[in-house]
This record gives sequence, C-alpha cells and structure tokens, in this order.
Amino acid sequence: MSLRLLLGLLLLAGLVASAPTRAAATCTATADALLPFGNVSSGAAGATPGTLNITVNCSTAALSLVATTGIRVCIGLGNGTGGTSTSPWRTMVNGSSDPLNFQIYNVANYSEVTGLAPRGTPPAQELTMTYNVPVIGGSGSRTTQLFAQIPANQVLASGSYSSTFSGASVVLTWAWNEVLLGNATVPATCNGGATGTNTASNAFTFNATANVLPQCGSYLTTTMNFGNVTGGIPANIDQTATLTLTCLKRTAFQVSLDNGQNNPALSSTRRMRTTIGSNNYYLTYELYRDAARSQRWGNTLNVDTFSGVGTGSAQPLTIYGRVPPVSGQPPAGTYNDLVQVTITY
Repeated sequence: MSLRLLLGLLLLAGLVASAPTRAAATCTATADALLPFGNVSSGAAGATPGTLNITVNCSTAALSLVATTGIRVCIGLGNGTGGTSTSPWRTMVNGSSDPLNFQIYNVANYSEVTGLAPRGTPPAQELTMTYNVPVIGGSGSRTTQLFAQIPANQVLASGSYSSTFSGASVVLTWAWNEVLLGNATVPATCNGGATGTNTASNAFTFNATANVLPQCGSYLTTTMNFGNVTGGIPANIDQTATLTLTCLKRTAFQVSLDNGQNNPALSSTRRMRTTIGSNNYYLTYELYRDAARSQRWGNTLNVDTFSGVGTGSAQPLTIYGRVPPVSGQPPAGTYNDLVQVTITY
C-alpha cells in the first residue's frame, strides 16, 4: 500500500520535470524592392498614388502537439534618406537635392500615416496572426499593403527622385503569447503584456522613387523691327528681339532658329522679302546669340543653338539681328520674314 503511493509520487515528479519550456517567436519581413510612383508632372492637378506590399513571416520552435502561438507585429517606417521628418510629409530628393513631398499610409483612404513606433504618433502598421506549434515547430505568414501618395500642385524640378528606407528607418516589433493547450490570445500591443517581445532594425529595404520629366511651357517672342530706311543701307542696321520661355527647374534646353521662309534652297542665308507686282526683292539679314554678333543662331543642336537650364520661372533670351550694308538702293517696300523657333529639352 505505501509502496504504490511512493511509486505514484515518483511518477508525478517525473512528469513535472519533463514539461516543455516556452520558445521565442521569431519574425522577419520582406517587401517590394521599389515603391514606384513613375512619371510625375510638376503642378499636377491630382495626386499620384503608389502601393508597397510587405510580407511578415513568424515561426516558433517545437512546443507540444496542441500548442498555439498568437502574435501581434508592428511594421515601423521612419523618415527615409530623403528628409528629416515623417509628418506632414516624407521627402524624396533628386541629384541636386531638390525636394519632392510624398507620404505613406496604413489605410487605403490615406487617413493614417505610417509611423515608426507602435501606437506612436503616427503609428506603425499592425497585423496579427495565430498558428499551431506542434512538436516539429510552427509558423505563420501575413501580407499587408501600405498606400502612398504624392500630393497635387507641387512645383517640382526635373530629375529622378528617391528615398531609401533601411536600417533604423525600418523596424519590426512583435509580441507573442504561447499556450501548450488550446488557443493562444493575440497580445494587445506589439511591445508588452505578452509571453515575450522582440524588435529588429533593418527588417527590410525598399526605395521610394519618382521621375519628373524635363518640361518647357509656353513661350513668347517679340518682333524684330529694323525700322524705316531712307535711301540706301551704307552701314549695319542692328536690332534685337526677345524670346521668353519657362522651363522646369533643372530642365536642360536648346533653342533653335530656322533659316526663315525665304532662304534659297540648300542655303543657310536668311532673307527678308518684298513683292512689287510680280517680282520679289530680298534683303539679307542674320540672327545671333551674342551682342557682338559673332555667334550665329542656327538650328544644329549642340553646334549653333542657344543652350540653357530652366529655373522654373520665365527666362528672357535676347536675339540679336543685323542687316548688313547694301550696295546701291534696294527697291522701296516692306520687307519681312518668318522664323520658326524650336525648343528641344
């Protein structure tokens, strides 16, 4: 009788000593390599959207045949390399450090910015999962989507913009509950009140990117009027005209002037024309890029065109004209020509 009792006590003690211990849950994340906004127009009337997909994988070592783990994970995003703030806007920059505002949100209606800290201001994105943990271990996976926007009506410089999220700007924080029998509850927060908690920086890496294409808008030219001439033209007649154009900041452009409507075939000679009866009469003239009238203004790119870089504001360019001396007296009349302006960017 006493022997059976003693054996029972020894058996009970053996069961308590061999009970399994708790195991830590490990979580990792992967994300799209790019949050691409594509081509963005300066002053666009509407916002430009984008999305980022993130997958979180969690695993727990062996517990028991009927064990479960409940996990809450927070995906935290910081400023990125483009700027020093998260709210009201994150920032991308181009190679000249010009800014472009954008934002990343937890929800599709863009009402909650994605922050770095769990339940912070703004808060990190949260997701939950529960999975079984048998004697061979268990795991779970969840994919979430973050929503992004470039706001409308930004005055931008042309260029390729980016901001990299890595290191301390991408933090994964998670908490877990484990039970050896039944269903584990999901922790109420990502960083406390649970069987265990953990955090990891540099959880994944992605780049937010956008491209603002070079752009030149409307332009305005004035008429080059060489005035009224009485008698002959014994000396140069010099006048100017102005071409005003507006190009996005950082937009490289070239301005070409063709040879007009009256130049002889296969010739670069510019001529003004007047018609008297059935006869046409011509006066030669030339257009230049400089006040000394030594640099002809033509239409061969990178050779005799005017090159400049946009400022984002209206830029006036002076066209310098000259009518050279004429031997004899040209027929009286109004001489004119039309020159085509081409802007290449």
